[in-house]
Amino acid sequence: MSVVHLAAPLDRSALDALKAGDAVLISGEIYTARDAAHERLVKLAAEKKPWPFNTSGALVYYAGPSPAPPGLPIGSVGPTSSYRMASFLDAVLSAGILATMGKGDFPEAARAVFLKHRAVYLSTIGGAGALLAGKVLSSDVIAFDDLGPEAIRRLAVRDFPAVVVYDVHGGDVFSEAARYRK
Repeated sequence: MSVVHLAAPLDRSALDALKAGDAVLISGEIYTARDAAHERLVKLAAEKKPWPFNTSGALVYYAGPSPAPPGLPIGSVGPTSSYRMASFLDAVLSAGILATMGKGDFPEAARAVFLKHRAVYLSTIGGAGALLAGKVLSSDVIAFDDLGPEAIRRLAVRDFPAVVVYDVHGGDVFSEAARYRK
């Protein structure tokens, strides 16, 4: 299996080349956000106020990192279950975000939202937060510091591993896998 190297922020041509099931290594800037941060972002959008980061081509990682040990940029940074962000998905992708990353599947209706916005969903390794932390070069809280681990962080990452779950062409790893369970 080949591995696709992605630079973040992302561009549409890179997304067009991806297929569900592709292994990717992400390098560049990504942003963490979970439920509480998503609620605030959606409120900002409804109020037509700017978001605390440039959303154009951004990748949002569903994660709430643990505190950084001395000398390291971040603690464990494993993924959060993505289905928890389903109700925010249309607003988030409408802002120009091109990819989200977490673990597990979304409800069925979310697939159509990704297709509508020509965005991708990536999944990374649940239970491997310490390993994933080794791919983080720097970590800065950029918004909603009062949320603690759920604050929005800008992460500089190198070779952060993930798998394309939903591609922009309608490919879906979970649906494909379900065919083999029957």
